[in-house]
Order: sequence, then structure tokens, then C-alpha cells
Amino acid sequence: MPTLITGSFAYDTIMVFQDQFKNHILPDQVHILNVCFFVPDMRKEFGGCSGNISYNLKLLGGDPLPMGTVGEDFKPYRKWLKKQDIDITHITEVENTYTAQAFLTTDTDNNQIIAFHPGAMNYAHKNRVGDARGVTLGIVAPDGRDAMVEHAEQFAEAGIPWIFDPGQGLPMFSGEELMTFVEQATYLCVNDYESRLLVDKTGRNLPDIAAEVDALIVTRGGSGAEIMVDGTTLDIPVVSVREVNDPTGCGDAFRSGLLHGIDRGFDWQTTGRLASLMGGIKIEHHGTQNHRPRRQEIADRFKENFGHHVDL
Repeated sequence: MPTLITGSFAYDTIMVFQDQFKNHILPDQVHILNVCFFVPDMRKEFGGCSGNISYNLKLLGGDPLPMGTVGEDFKPYRKWLKKQDIDITHITEVENTYTAQAFLTTDTDNNQIIAFHPGAMNYAHKNRVGDARGVTLGIVAPDGRDAMVEHAEQFAEAGIPWIFDPGQGLPMFSGEELMTFVEQATYLCVNDYESRLLVDKTGRNLPDIAAEVDALIVTRGGSGAEIMVDGTTLDIPVVSVREVNDPTGCGDAFRSGLLHGIDRGFDWQTTGRLASLMGGIKIEHHGTQNHRPRRQEIADRFKENFGHHVDL
């Protein structure tokens, strides 16, 4: 059965700064910040949360059903999705707009500075969860503000289990609004920084927030992840990677593993480890949709890292 993935589609322009940002930003002068980073390496990639999660879920053998809004420049991306055999029924083109554009600069510490133009994403609320038939699982990933609010309500009203993944959209919402999302959601996934911002905005600690959902997943980069479920915290390790090339899109790859594990009925240790593996595979490749492991390779690397087989 399809997994509905509401969220953004974007073109990512990715640039690599061959130094550390901290060497060029004076902390006591940020009020008059005027700095240029020389970036000889640049690529333009397919991206956006819905596109990235869908791509990774398809690699796992899942049935992604992406939902989002795009601009008149979407033709190359549409062709790419069709080539991956991803259903584009609920991707809506908005006239006189650009597809969302992200401009990302990464330094040698894998820190990122991002500029984002939302474009057609601002109209994502025109899509409705109820338009997709046969959905048994979903996710509300970063998207237009109104779309995130309305799609959360629609998932809840339809009784479809779903992950709330506020991501970089989290600052758009007040603490009260964020708690409404949490109360509607089945699962919540945030990174370490977002978890701290969530606590600050809501005035609630993580155990209290975790009590509102079936599971709270917090990713911690190179330190792995934690899953807070049934009053306990599970530690999810990182996987061995062949090389670290590009962190862009690792969070979306991680979330595809969560969705597949939930859909397949895996226990949380297995689900978290599959998510960790997908993030690890992604970081070995530049761009967000350039890794192409076969399902058997994913299964083999799972056993290699964790010592037991998983039936994808």
C-alpha cells in the first residue's frame, strides 16, 4: 500500500567551500557580517524533502506516493521521477512560479549555509491528503506553512498514521502550534538542534513530548540517533561508511528507513538501524538522489553493520 509523502520538491544548487566557515566569520563582528566564500565546485541536483524521501523509499522497495507543488521549470525533475518509476499523480504544477530552489554551501566540517526560495511550495496547501487513495502511512515533511498545518489535520482526521518531520520549517511555528502537530501525529522525528528548539518553543522537555506520540526519534549526526518509545530510550548507532562526501539529504534518507520499517512492522531497533544505514549510504555520495544501491546491497550492508539479516 502507498506511503503518502507530503513535502517540498526543489532544485538544489550545492557548492563546496574548501575551508571552515569559522575561519572566515568573526564572532564579534556578525552584526556587520559581509563575507564571500569562494566555491570552485558546484552542482545542481534534484532535491526537496518529498522528492528525496520518495527516491530513498523506492530504493528500499517501498511504494512512495509523493505530494507537492512545483513550478513551470519542473520538466527535467518530472522525467527523472518517471524513470525511477515513482508515481507523480499528486505533484501539482503551479503556473508562473519556479520550483523551490535551495542554494547550499558546505564547508570541510560538513557545516552548511543555506538560502531557500520557496516558489511553488507556497501553494502546496492546494493538495489534499484525501485525494490520495489507499494510503496506510504518511509523513508531513517541510513544505509550505499552510500545507503543513492542513495536511497534518487531514492525516489525523483520516486516521492515517503519520510522522511529523518539521525540519527546517520548525521556526515558522509557535510553541502552541508545534504542540498541536505533536498531538495530531503518530510519530515525531527531529534532529538534535531541532529537538532543542522544540523544547525551547514549547516549554516541554523531550520525555513529556515523547509521551504524546508513539515514538520520538532524535537524530544526532555522527553520534547516531535516539528513539524514545514506551518510556525508554533506544540508542541507534551510526554505520561504517566508505567515505564521507556530502551530508545533504542524509536526513531524508534516514526518514525513508523509518517509513519502511514502520510499514514493514519492524521493531524500533531494526527500524532505527535501517534508517541509520540509509543515511550512511547517502553520505557516501554527492547530491541527494545519486546513490543507487540495490535492495540486496542494502540488506547485505545491514547484516555487515548489525550482525543479522533484515527482510526488506
